[in-house]
Amino acid sequence: MSNTATIFGYLAVGAIGAAVGYGIRDAQDSKGAGGRPAVAQAPAAKAGDGEVEVYKVPVGESHQKGSKNALVTIVEFSDFQCPFCNRVNPTLTQIQKTYGDEVRFVFKHNPLPFHKDAPLASEYVLAAGQQGKFWEMHDEVFANQKKLKKDDLDGYAKNVGLDPAKVQSFIESGAGKKAIAQDQKLARQIGAGGTPAFFINGVKLSGAQPFNAFKKVIDERLAAAKALVKKGTAKDKVYAALIAKGRTSPAPRPEQPQRQAPPDTRQKVALVDGTPAKGAKKPLVTIVEFSDFQCPYCSRVNPSIKQALEEYGDDVQVRFRNQPLSFHKQALPAAKAALAAHAQGKFWEMHDELFANQRALSDDQIKGYAKKIGLDMARFTKDLAGPAVAKAVEKDQADARKYGARGTPTLFVNGTPVRGAQPYPRIKAVIDEELALAKKLIKGGATRANVYEKVLAQAPKPQAKAPAAPVKPVNIELGKAPVQGDPKAPVKVVMYSDFQCPFCSRVNPSIEKIQEEYGDKVVVAFKHFPLAFHKDAKPAAIASLAAHRQNKFWPMHEKLFENQKALKRDDLVGYAEELGLNVAKFEKDLDDPALASWVDEDMAEGSKVGVRGTPATFINGQLVSGAQPYEKFKSLIDDALDKS
Repeated sequence: MSNTATIFGYLAVGAIGAAVGYGIRDAQDSKGAGGRPAVAQAPAAKAGDGEVEVYKVPVGESHQKGSKNALVTIVEFSDFQCPFCNRVNPTLTQIQKTYGDEVRFVFKHNPLPFHKDAPLASEYVLAAGQQGKFWEMHDEVFANQKKLKKDDLDGYAKNVGLDPAKVQSFIESGAGKKAIAQDQKLARQIGAGGTPAFFINGVKLSGAQPFNAFKKVIDERLAAAKALVKKGTAKDKVYAALIAKGRTSPAPRPEQPQRQAPPDTRQKVALVDGTPAKGAKKPLVTIVEFSDFQCPYCSRVNPSIKQALEEYGDDVQVRFRNQPLSFHKQALPAAKAALAAHAQGKFWEMHDELFANQRALSDDQIKGYAKKIGLDMARFTKDLAGPAVAKAVEKDQADARKYGARGTPTLFVNGTPVRGAQPYPRIKAVIDEELALAKKLIKGGATRANVYEKVLAQAPKPQAKAPAAPVKPVNIELGKAPVQGDPKAPVKVVMYSDFQCPFCSRVNPSIEKIQEEYGDKVVVAFKHFPLAFHKDAKPAAIASLAAHRQNKFWPMHEKLFENQKALKRDDLVGYAEELGLNVAKFEKDLDDPALASWVDEDMAEGSKVGVRGTPATFINGQLVSGAQPYEKFKSLIDDALDKS
C-alpha cells in the first residue's frame, strides 16, 4: 500500500470521545481548579453542628493582611504564575471590602512544578516582605504575571521601592526557598494540590470561585466564630479553637467505580486504506501506532520506532493512527494538519516537524511548518478545513476506542498491544515474538500478503473473567534499605518509589502521618524503582544512596521530592552542599557502580514481588498500589497490628 495513498478513503465513524492518557493524572490534578463548579470541597453545614470538614492549617510565619482579631481567617495557597490565582484576586478584594475587619488573609506559597518562573517570583515577594512591602510586591507580580524572569522581578522590586542589595542578599541566603518548601509541605499534607486553594477557618474551597461561593462559606464560618465569642472565647483565639481538631491529612477521595482495564491480548486491528505508513511494503510484522502530537510520551517512543524500522528492514511496517486526547488542545489541529500534509505525500515530514515542536502548535505555527516542508498552501488550507480530514481523524479515534487504545502511545504489534512509552528492548521483544510467529505461518503456507490476516486469526476469543483471587502478602526483607523506625517493629512499611514520580511525592504525607500516629509500632523502609521514562530518577536514586553513606538519606529524600523538576547532576551536587555533605565524597559516590547496582537490585526485587508502577507500598507484604489516601494505609496497619 502506498505511503502517499489518499486519506479520502477513510470512512466517517463515530464522534470524538473522551480519552485517558498514560501518566496524565498528575497533569489533570495540578492544572488548577478554575473551571470547577462553584462549591466548597466540604459539605455546607450550620455553625456548630460538627458536620463541616475542617482542616488544621496553621498560620505560622506567613504574611497576613487584616486584623489579628478577625473572626474569619482565609489561608490561600497560591502561585504567582497561575492564571486562576490571578483571576481570583478581584474576588478577594471584594471580600475585603464586604467584610472589613471580620476577615484576615494569610498567603502561602505553592508554586506548581510546571510554572518555571513561579518559585523565583515567590522568593522576590518574600524578600519584599522582609522590607515591609509583601503585599505591594504581591500585587506588582500578579499584575505582570507573564513576565517573571529575574530582570523583570528586579524591575518590579525597584517599582515598589525595595533596596536591591537587601533583595539579593535575601535571595542568596536561601531563606525564601526554605519558606516556600515549608508551605509546599503543608499543602501536600492537607491535600492542597492545585492552585488557588483556600481554607476559610479551615474549610476548603478550591479554585477561582465566584464571590457568592466564598460568601456562603464565610457566612457559615463567621456564625460559628461568633457563637464561640458569645461563649467566652477571645477573638484572637477563635481561629485556633475552630481548627484545633481539624484534619492534618487529605480527606479520602470518594470511591470511584472501577474502570475496565484495556485488553492486553491480541486485538484484531483492521488495516485501513490510506493510513500513513513507512517501512516494509509486504511486512511480516505490522505496527499500528495510535498517537497524539502533543503527548510527551508519544514523542519519547518515536526513537524506538525509528530503531525498529532500521533494525528489521523489510520485515516491519509502521502505520500511524491519530488519537488526539481531549486535554491536549492543539493535538486535534495537529492531527488534521498531518493528514492534510499526507494528502500531498508529506505526512512523515509534517509528523517530524510537529513532534519536534510539541510546545509550539498554534494554528499559525502549524501553518509555518506546512510552508517549511514545501506544501501547496492553498490546497493545505482547504484540506485542513475540509470534511475528509475531520472524518479521517474521527475514524482513527473510533478505532482507538474499539481496540482499547485509551491512552497514548498505544502500539499494536501484529495486534498485540504495547502501551505507553516503553523502552526499545520491550518493544523489540514483542516484535521478535511476532516475527517468529509470522515466519512459522509462512512455513505453513501463508504469504506475506496475507500473513497479517493469519496472525490476527490467532487472537483469542473474549472470555468471561473469573473473579480475582485474593492477593497474598509477599515476603520482603528490609535488607540494607534506609529505614525510619525500629527494624523490629511489628509493622513493616516498604515503599518502592521514584524521585521523579509525582504520585510518589503525593503519597509521602500519608507515610509521614503513619509515622506520627503509630510511632515505634511501624518501621518505614525505602527501596528504589526509577521508571524508564523518568530519565533523572535513577541518578536521583543514586544521589540519595550517596547521601545515605553520609547518614543523610532522609534529608536528601525530602530535598529530592521537593525539587522533582530539578534533578540534573548539578542540582544533586547543590543539594548535597545545602545538606552539609562532604561534596567531594558525594560526587565520587555518584559514579560508584556499587550504588547503581544497589538501585538495580531494588528494581529486580520490586519486579519479582509484583511492582508495576510507583508508588508501590507493602504493609507487612500487602501491596497498596498508587498514591492512596491515608485511610487506606491506616486500615491495613490496624489489621496488621491486630494480627501481631
